[in-house]
Amino acid sequence: MLSALTRLLRPLSRAAVALGLGLCLLLTACSGDAEARLSGDYVEDTVAVSRTLLTVIDLPQDDPTHAEVEADARALINDYMSRYRPQPRVNGLSSFTTMQTALNSLAGHYASYANRPLPEALHDRIAKELNKAEKSVVRGS
Repeated sequence: MLSALTRLLRPLSRAAVALGLGLCLLLTACSGDAEARLSGDYVEDTVAVSRTLLTVIDLPQDDPTHAEVEADARALINDYMSRYRPQPRVNGLSSFTTMQTALNSLAGHYASYANRPLPEALHDRIAKELNKAEKSVVRGS
């Protein structure tokens, strides 16, 4: 009797575990974190990302929240690029090209030199490109 009950419960417990893991994955994938940061409006998102990253690059390296802010910036860059790079109506705009250049430079620095401060020349170039992208997208080109 006990072995029959064990044979019956084993597939049910496996199914319950599989269902639980599937729900966890589904809920994690649909958490909406990227949606919370990006509105879906290219102009608004470009201005918001530009201003956020300008704040991030101006943050001193010795700030206690620097590591967390840098991780958030990397996630924001990934969310922005994954949302707008595949869109043909956006990725041909000069504002997107300029923004992409700035984001790639910043992401490259974070990937290669995570523990080093942003060099002044790179900081100035990224700030200039972010401002140019913001002005360009507001202007409409």
